Amino acid sequence: MKIILDHIMPVPLASIQHGSESIWGNYIELEQGKHILLNASSGKGKSTFTMTTIGLRRDYDGVLTYDGKDIKSFSPDEWTTIRQEKISVVYQDLQLFPNLTVAENLILKNKLKNVYSETELKQMLELLEIDNKWEQRCGLLSMGQQQRLAIVRSLCQPFQWLIMDEPYSHLDEVNAKKCMGLIDKRCAEQNAGFVLTTLGDSHGYQYDQELKL
Repeated sequence: MKIILDHIMPVPLASIQHGSESIWGNYIELEQGKHILLNASSGKGKSTFTMTTIGLRRDYDGVLTYDGKDIKSFSPDEWTTIRQEKISVVYQDLQLFPNLTVAENLILKNKLKNVYSETELKQMLELLEIDNKWEQRCGLLSMGQQQRLAIVRSLCQPFQWLIMDEPYSHLDEVNAKKCMGLIDKRCAEQNAGFVLTTLGDSHGYQYDQELKL
């Protein structure tokens, strides 16, 4: 799925001066399968990019399309299908269910499309060294543990794009690389692309494309 931002300008950011390389106010194509780093300082709209691109914000000028179709024209049923099969997200605030266990958070998502077995879910957690938290409530995890869990949860569905809003902000380099390994593997399986927003750290990964806000 090709995503095009055709001179998108979020209304809250319209009064801010944006550089000539910024995605805001320019024509940008996101080609499926590309690994993209979106680099920006605080306040430039990383979370706004995420929420706008996945259709949760509509307060912008310009046109944003999926495979040539304006996303503002999608019905609720179309969005349901898109968010189950075409776009997965790691939100900056993670949006985990704090009163549910790690297992419940993962299984609830995974049951929508039955992507992984319980054994496979536990294996991913083991790789990220949080398999011992399987029965623990999410609200009791550290922020770094919650980020690792949110990344695993985002992989528990089919997708053509994985949008991640500062997913490694509480992770050390070792755990960030482990997470990237899982993401790489899952994207390769589906010929999917991803966009990772960051304050400037590339986390030692070689991206196909770097965009700026």
